[in-house]
Amino acid sequence: MFFPRRSFLKSLGRSTLVLSLENVLAGVRPLFAGRTQSSATSQKSTNPAPTPSLGVNFLNIAKESGLNAKTIFGGEHKNKFLLETTGCGVAFYDYDHDGWLDIFLVNGWRLEGFPKGQEPHAHLFKNNRDGTFADVTASAGLIHSGWGQGVCVGDYDNDGFDDLFVSYFGRNVLYHNNGNGTFTDVSEKAGVGDSNAYYGLTAIFADLNNDGKLDLVVADDSTPNYLYLNKGNGTFEDVSSISGYALNESGHETASMGIAVGDYRNNGLLDLYNTVFSDDYNPLYRNDGDAIFTDVSYQIGIAAATIPFLGWGTGFLDYDNDGWKDLFVANGHVYPEVDNSGWGTTFMQRPLLFRDLKGEKFEAILPVKDTGLARLMKARGTAFGDLFNDGKIDVVVNQLDDVPVLLRNVSPDKNHWVGLKLIGGPKSPRDAVGATLYLTADGIRQRGDVLSGGSYASSNDQRVHFGLSGNSTTPAVEIHWPSGAVERLTLPAVDRFFTIEEGKGIVGELCGSCATSPAVSLEKK
Repeated sequence: MFFPRRSFLKSLGRSTLVLSLENVLAGVRPLFAGRTQSSATSQKSTNPAPTPSLGVNFLNIAKESGLNAKTIFGGEHKNKFLLETTGCGVAFYDYDHDGWLDIFLVNGWRLEGFPKGQEPHAHLFKNNRDGTFADVTASAGLIHSGWGQGVCVGDYDNDGFDDLFVSYFGRNVLYHNNGNGTFTDVSEKAGVGDSNAYYGLTAIFADLNNDGKLDLVVADDSTPNYLYLNKGNGTFEDVSSISGYALNESGHETASMGIAVGDYRNNGLLDLYNTVFSDDYNPLYRNDGDAIFTDVSYQIGIAAATIPFLGWGTGFLDYDNDGWKDLFVANGHVYPEVDNSGWGTTFMQRPLLFRDLKGEKFEAILPVKDTGLARLMKARGTAFGDLFNDGKIDVVVNQLDDVPVLLRNVSPDKNHWVGLKLIGGPKSPRDAVGATLYLTADGIRQRGDVLSGGSYASSNDQRVHFGLSGNSTTPAVEIHWPSGAVERLTLPAVDRFFTIEEGKGIVGELCGSCATSPAVSLEKK
């Protein structure tokens, strides 16, 4: 396999973000010469004629929803430096605690700058609970401009209100949630204003060996991926190579962008999926226990379809609520010039959706004409969550130099579901990040984790979603809290959200769309 950046980046040191694209392209073009036949095949693979029938799963409703803020990032038609290609993240974030997910979109910059008063900035969109969103950036105090990169949500001071961390090329920003709909920049006070200068593009903490401690996974561009096991004493052990996660099945480094974390086999072990540069496949690393991973991408049937694509945001999501975690990948190339290169790929690319066939195989879901999966994008950051509280996982994609894409899940399935929001007790973080849940229904035991970060430079809905297939019986839930406490309870109903507080059980319920209980906010019991 060939990565159009790897050999250049390794020889030029750490200054990847200011590396001249002209030098990269000059070195790459000869290597693609003489590939006319394979290029034609790949071109059809990245942008095929959409199928006119089959089920419709996602519709892009960004325009109707009011999600109309354009993300600026680098040149629209040509980029000079790699800094202009990486794009921005997106976060699903209930910043005002009304039970409905809001959307935070990171924004970027251009080398030539902007006239005073016309600078692009990040955007916070409040969920109006009616299918639309309102831009409340200014009133929230979140106006900030620069080369925005990633975003992460978490309650850093444990006051019960989730805060916001945004990374920039330059000075990072930590926003303290004041609890009244406004934020305060506390970056300098907290000492987190400085940036890193390495190849890592996405990182996430998750318990990969089931010892109750959060481990660290890092997707590295053009260098081996990192996996650090938490030793429980404030230190981590680098097991990147021996874990099998550092390289792909062929023993090659990958130009990794995003990370999906999830238990796609329903066996209680978290698996890892990486998106990578085009002309290589996205590897799926099966967790064989004790954080030992095997690349099973070809074995499970999802490798070849990804080769022409350049992947970014990704996530495990049960889009049809059948109880098995599917895979979504957002794609888009970094070089606008590829459209005229004959390399066998395109600048704008459609997303990919793979349906989980009970942990044995994945099947590609073909795009339906004029629907979300047929949408061509310059995709980067991608977030997953139930924006409309209807039990369906939706997707928002932040693009380069375009408005975001909001893919509303309109899967025709009639399967049941349940969503769980956790609140940690005195010995756990209030946002319960690091908690692991097991839900048993109809003989299937699913795992879900409260995570922050992941995908590509983004942050997903921290409520844990479980699809229940056709099963409407009340499921049993086992919660492993960050404090080490284990709590078991039976949910009283399905097709709604429950808020569970450590040591207190169910303290709130939300049913945003079901006819029997049309609540629009959390109801305290």
